[in-house]
Amino acid sequence: MRSTRQGAARGLRLGTEYGLERANRRVPIEEATLERSGTATVDEAALKGAIAYDTPYAVRQHEELDYQHDAGREAKWLERTLTEESEAIGEIIATQVRRSLRD
Repeated sequence: MRSTRQGAARGLRLGTEYGLERANRRVPIEEATLERSGTATVDEAALKGAIAYDTPYAVRQHEELDYQHDAGREAKWLERTLTEESEAIGEIIATQVRRSLRD
């Protein structure tokens, strides 16, 4: 059971990093401050992962649909990325759990 939990935690780390990398491809960019503020974290005890952007304007940039962005950059970048990449992230986690079962 311990190795399975370690596999799940490893999968969460890899999955959140993957999600962050994908979200960064869409994040609105002016000076890249918002993009650089992105973090992927995992609480291994609770087996929970999170992706966050930490600037004073991150939430506004995410939610404001009327802002104009460069091509390929958009509002709702994190929400859309996680919706579109949820299967891939789930597979990353599942792969690590399966590997831990073989070890």
